[in-house]
Amino acid sequence: MPRTVLPRTVLRKRAALPAMVALGLALTACGQDAPGPAAQEDNEVKVKAPLVATYDGGLYVLDSQTLKVVETIPLPGFNRINAAGNGRHVLISTATGFRVMDAAGARLTDDEFAAPKPGHVVNHAGKTVLFSDGTGKVTFFDPRDLGTGLPETVTHTTEHAHHGVAIELSNGELVLTLGDEEKRPGIQVLGKDRKEITRNEDCPGVHGEATAQGEAVIIGCETGALVYRNGAITKVKAPDPYGRIGNQAGHEESPIVLGDYKTDPDAELERPERVSLIDSRTGGLKLVDLGTSYTFRSLGRGPHGEALVLGTDGAVHVIDPATAKVTKKIKVMGEWREPIEWQQARPALYVRDHTAYVTEPATRKLHAVDIETGKVKGTAQLPQAPNELTGA
Repeated sequence: MPRTVLPRTVLRKRAALPAMVALGLALTACGQDAPGPAAQEDNEVKVKAPLVATYDGGLYVLDSQTLKVVETIPLPGFNRINAAGNGRHVLISTATGFRVMDAAGARLTDDEFAAPKPGHVVNHAGKTVLFSDGTGKVTFFDPRDLGTGLPETVTHTTEHAHHGVAIELSNGELVLTLGDEEKRPGIQVLGKDRKEITRNEDCPGVHGEATAQGEAVIIGCETGALVYRNGAITKVKAPDPYGRIGNQAGHEESPIVLGDYKTDPDAELERPERVSLIDSRTGGLKLVDLGTSYTFRSLGRGPHGEALVLGTDGAVHVIDPATAKVTKKIKVMGEWREPIEWQQARPALYVRDHTAYVTEPATRKLHAVDIETGKVKGTAQLPQAPNELTGA
């Protein structure tokens, strides 16, 4: 489908509306105009390196250096957050779209990208890509243009609405999932002209994405994963008949992507103890047994490409992707157990540079961990239990 450029007047602006709890059930385990970026930097920066955490009924904006709460922003309902990709803004999934927060300015704007059932947000190659699960519409924009209203966008709509994801590569190619409300069988790759280059439908339950060194794209399946690299799609087969990889974490300096790994299709809630490492160059897959379970908010990458997993044993497990060996265990908190309902708060891992930030909802704490020294360098007590965590 050809690209369509939408003028700013077509994009929706709205008064503040609360996010609805019903949004969380639909998602699967995603005032005045703000002044322009220059004016914001000069006059309205409240925190230079912000973190944003959700709690039941609102959001905290924190200083990542001091871990102090700079601002508390009430926003009823179950809220999901993603970095906008420009070092300043965060996108909040509401009942009707992706709401823009000026995290550095510690304020919630009225700007919103309209999107029924807002899903995945992907930042890559200077573009931010939004996927609407309710319509299958993919929205692209330059995150540097956020600041005065909404930026101009380019859109593409998939054949059927589904819980999907899309990523635009530096050469303009678009990798996106295939599916409808009944099934999600694989991916397709479209050229800059949005004509299909290739596709693969040997990926049941397709979910999640990550990029690796050399701009390889890895998409998870219930039977392994798909790797798109240099114009070709390779299927990575799981060693089990059902080997689901649905959440991935990549690093631009590593050809290997970290993923989760589940083997029980009938479990109400599987608590896996193995993670996957996918080599985008060879299509090889290795499993690492951690000896403890983890959740979909447990995966991250260190400053040198280390694979990081926050376990229910209360430790951050540091894995060397090249050897598939655990090289370090950093004890952060006590043991914990994943709740049945995915919307319920559980510890989350967010990595910025050499620091891993870890939430501990049971004690309402936020910890800052030095990845290289293995020491907890700071802990903050929060008013309410944190749930999701991200940074600008």
